[in-house]
Amino acid sequence: MNIIVNGQKMEIADDLNRVDKLLQSFNLQVKTVVVELNRNILTKDHHETTALRDGDRIEIVHFVGGG
Repeated sequence: MNIIVNGQKMEIADDLNRVDKLLQSFNLQVKTVVVELNRNILTKDHHETTALRDGDRIEIVHFVGGG
């Protein structure tokens, strides 16, 4: 499947067919990210139920703590 992640074209395996699976493949924790799918912000409780489709555009913002 071909998608665009943060402006970069990317081919992903067909088993990465949900937002939560994609985040796991990047080793990102749900607590530290905001996901926008096709210009719509997804709440965290929708990550497990939102399917990815060929051509989707995803923006992922990852928060990093420090001090």
